[in-house]
Amino acid sequence: MTVVADAFDELQQRLGEALHANRPGSDIDHVMVVLPSFSVGESTLAHYAARIPSLEHRYLNALLIAGRITDCHVVYISSRAPDPAIVDYYVSVTPASGRDSLRSRLTLVDIDDGTVRSVASKLLDHPERIEQIRRFIGDRPALIEGWNVTDMEVRLALALGVPINGTRPELRHLGFKSDGRRLIRRAGVPVPEGSEDVRSTDDVIKAVEALREAHHARAGIVIKHDDSGAGDGNAVIDLGPMAVAPDPRGWLREQIEALPDWYRDDLARGGVVEERIGGDRFTSPSAQVDIRPDGRVIVLATHEQVLGGESGQVYLGCRFPADPVYAPRLAAHAAAIGEELAREGAIGRFSVDFVAAADHGAAEWRVYALEINLRKGGTTHPYAALRNIAPGRYDTGSGRWITEDGGTRCYSATDNLVDPAWLGLSPASVIATVADAGLQFDPETGTGVVLHMLSGLTIDGRFGLTAIGETPEAAARMHDATRAAVAALVMVR
Repeated sequence: MTVVADAFDELQQRLGEALHANRPGSDIDHVMVVLPSFSVGESTLAHYAARIPSLEHRYLNALLIAGRITDCHVVYISSRAPDPAIVDYYVSVTPASGRDSLRSRLTLVDIDDGTVRSVASKLLDHPERIEQIRRFIGDRPALIEGWNVTDMEVRLALALGVPINGTRPELRHLGFKSDGRRLIRRAGVPVPEGSEDVRSTDDVIKAVEALREAHHARAGIVIKHDDSGAGDGNAVIDLGPMAVAPDPRGWLREQIEALPDWYRDDLARGGVVEERIGGDRFTSPSAQVDIRPDGRVIVLATHEQVLGGESGQVYLGCRFPADPVYAPRLAAHAAAIGEELAREGAIGRFSVDFVAAADHGAAEWRVYALEINLRKGGTTHPYAALRNIAPGRYDTGSGRWITEDGGTRCYSATDNLVDPAWLGLSPASVIATVADAGLQFDPETGTGVVLHMLSGLTIDGRFGLTAIGETPEAAARMHDATRAAVAALVMVR
């Protein structure tokens, strides 16, 4: 393992050079390998199973970087090749003058072996494909932009001879719920009251009793698996009935043991119990941050997350930017957490999930950091669309995206426009419908809808979008109009 670690450390020394090339106007011919490799636990993989290819295709938004950085060649690796109409579509939302050049700088690699594994794991089984990619890169600066970094991604990086813009596997635990809470506290950022390193029913009971003794958890609790994402490892328990139960501890035990077997099995690997923050006004914002190899911490964006599912904890989409009332506070907290992560040796993209709450009549919002996602996430691909086709910068003081011409942009994004009636719709028909409705992104105005995850139409009638407007209201209108246009398409089929 030491030999591998030393080799990876040496490889990572080349990341700075590649990132220097990967910026507008660098005039340095280079390669960016996009690797949406979902190296996650077996239960999570099993949960998404058939949807994995469409989730990977969210990161086709990264192809748009070749329109903004004209010296960048993109190698996109996925389990399943996207429909050619989808690739044509991404080219079409960039300025017409650079489309031929952009198309010539896109290389798609698919490893469709029928297994439910991360794409990094699949590619490692095909050394001849790895060698083809190595020859294509040659001696040019190159970097891998992965979804997360595990031993699989490290093995692939070494095989390709390309550094990864991400945190090494030995530090992945900093993005787990228990160690993340500890790091957040070290950064001086508030977290909800709770307990780390919970592994059993008895541990959960002990944690809940401690919260109740301290007069917390009036709105209930959230149990979270240490190694989980998108809210899939979260379980919410309303503690209201516990107060009137004849046997409060027995009642609580019943609630915990009623959770699915797979959930309690995964909890044995570690988790946390937190008070569920409540208020008359309640939001779930987040911040997206980048740590450069030299240790610089840059807050890229803040979002309002849209959550749903049975528990209300599952990520469905987001709005950008976060509410300006507390967006500067989110940025300051995220920067402090980033500084702490940088001291630990983390690099690349991460995000922080927050909760904000306020009671009627209260002027001040209470803001707590919930968890660190030490990887790409659900807000990564909408942000990639904005950054690459409406270039600008995020101003942390005002909480606004300021474009290169001094304007502002907002967006409403989702991965979950879904209707069983849409199952089997072709990507080309949905693309044409959105364009005919006057909603497709227009590079001249810098506004409009960018579609993603169109391969999901053949899996479960699902696709996603990022609606970019000059105001939040304009973005929301385009979001709703897109849904309506596709629904009308089905009506006339």
